[in-house]
Amino acid sequence: MTIGELIRLLSDGEFHSGQQLGEKLGVSRAAVWKQLRKLEDLGIPMQAVKGQGYRLAEPLELLEGPAVVAALSRDSRQHLARLFVEDTLPSSNEFLRERFRQGAGHGEACLVEQQSAGRGRRGRIWTTPWGRTLMCSVGWRFDAGVAALEGLSLAIGVVLAQMLERHGLNPALKWPNDVLLPDGQGGFGKLAGILVEMSGDAAGPCEVVLGMGINVDLPDSFRARIDQPVACVHDQAPGLSRNVMAAELLDGLLTMLAGFEENGFAAWKDEWNARHAFAGWDIEIIRGERRELARAGEVDDNGNLWVRKDEQDERLVGGEISVRARP
Repeated sequence: MTIGELIRLLSDGEFHSGQQLGEKLGVSRAAVWKQLRKLEDLGIPMQAVKGQGYRLAEPLELLEGPAVVAALSRDSRQHLARLFVEDTLPSSNEFLRERFRQGAGHGEACLVEQQSAGRGRRGRIWTTPWGRTLMCSVGWRFDAGVAALEGLSLAIGVVLAQMLERHGLNPALKWPNDVLLPDGQGGFGKLAGILVEMSGDAAGPCEVVLGMGINVDLPDSFRARIDQPVACVHDQAPGLSRNVMAAELLDGLLTMLAGFEENGFAAWKDEWNARHAFAGWDIEIIRGERRELARAGEVDDNGNLWVRKDEQDERLVGGEISVRARP
């Protein structure tokens, strides 16, 4: 019995007794009780009524691999070698990195309901509540070296933004790898983050894992623990399905990846600049302990951000640089 199997039974809106759950899952009532306690630890609210049983306090849409694959375009299905849908993982990116070490990985995608030790930029640990985000990683093998993949994380941001725009959201892109939503008061909340991890030869074949996490419906208690303004898809599109999002996101990513080696980021530059959150803003550039003020310009064909600082134009090339709007 997995957490996912138990949640699927409880998410139909009906009450289920411990005995009924045990019979359907083929386990003892004691085993069911232990799993129910795990749901509470995962922050999944439950309702328990004496004489009736248990059910989820609110609906929770689970990811369905067959539904996601069926919704892909014909071309994308040809590029997708395998789709994994996991209940819990330490990291979906690490899952696909291990697939590459096993000789697979190319054209594979992984969706996970919850990850406990995911990584953001600069090594930050990124945990997620169960079933409230869309965590997606895709593996791809490129023949060209790492240098030919400049701007790849920015192109992912465009694909993600285009998917959200089809459902009425108005996302903005923050260089180099965040997707934001306007808060209606002149600011932004972070909606999604992107992490691209590469291994291989600088001038030869390389393996890439693209990871992204989208906040879909974060509980207030979880938001309160985050040290920056956050946004969720359901803040603006409460009925949007995670499975629909997953299919459309994979559709766009697989198409982009199939042509990126030939076209590069130049084909995506104008789309990125059109959604640039801080174009023309006064910004703060953070390099380790150093903080510098500048005026943000546009990104170039390689995904580098041009800024104006001390009456001089400077190109930011990523690495350990972060950019924030000035308070």
